[in-house]
Amino acid sequence: MQQKVLITDCVDAPGLITKITGVCYAHGLNITKNSEFVDHAQGRFFMRTQLEGKIDDGQLLADLDGVLPAQRHIKLVAAGTKRIVVMVTKEAHCLGDLLMKAYYGALDVEIAAIIGNYDTLKPLADKFDIPFYTVSHEGLSRHEHEQQMLEIIAKYQVDYLVLAKYMRVLTPEFVAQYPNTIINIHHSFLPAFIGASPYRQAWERGVKIIGATAHFVNNCLDEGPIIKQDVIHVDHSYSAEELAKCGRDVEKSVLSKALQLVLQEAVIVYGNKTVVF
Repeated sequence: MQQKVLITDCVDAPGLITKITGVCYAHGLNITKNSEFVDHAQGRFFMRTQLEGKIDDGQLLADLDGVLPAQRHIKLVAAGTKRIVVMVTKEAHCLGDLLMKAYYGALDVEIAAIIGNYDTLKPLADKFDIPFYTVSHEGLSRHEHEQQMLEIIAKYQVDYLVLAKYMRVLTPEFVAQYPNTIINIHHSFLPAFIGASPYRQAWERGVKIIGATAHFVNNCLDEGPIIKQDVIHVDHSYSAEELAKCGRDVEKSVLSKALQLVLQEAVIVYGNKTVVF
């Protein structure tokens, strides 16, 4: 019994749910869960369908092509464990949370390797027997540094890259190799306080909530499609350092929840937005 997720993204039209489920029924497939959304402003239809049965991928997709509008994007993804590489700098809280959840099965993911531009977090990786690669940026151009990382990543045939407080901006050339597959945690409730030192920016502004945002990386700093956000309440008595300390709990929670959604194929990117089922 195979289990797969069918993702449909197409121009909205009457009867799409019936057409898609009808094709699945004709293939003898059981639909265990189905979610759909219509963006009326864009005239766009999205659907996530969990299937089980004996699935002929090629024929199923061909039959769906025959009933869907011309402007469409459909994909069929196997359920099961995905492989990631995590990129880090010095902060341990997000990496530690991912390692623990992966180890105990709260995240259905294989952390294949960890890459850091410092070796600060290698002892943490060693405790979980995860390969850790230190790729220092010192004395290298940005291109040279990223090329060394790309050579390591290529060994693992990853499904996603996760930036767990990786504190360097990736070049467009790097991002282009992994479109909509690089997940970043930003320590701010975007679009507020982008870039460096967001907690100090928030403190200087006197905010009463702080938050974190997990998003896909694109070529605009901290402006990629948002996957998950959350906030906590603060007040005037917090220093910038205390805001940062409180924010770490939000950051690790938001990152792991965002990764979980992505692993479950519950996130559809369109334009610079997402549909999250």
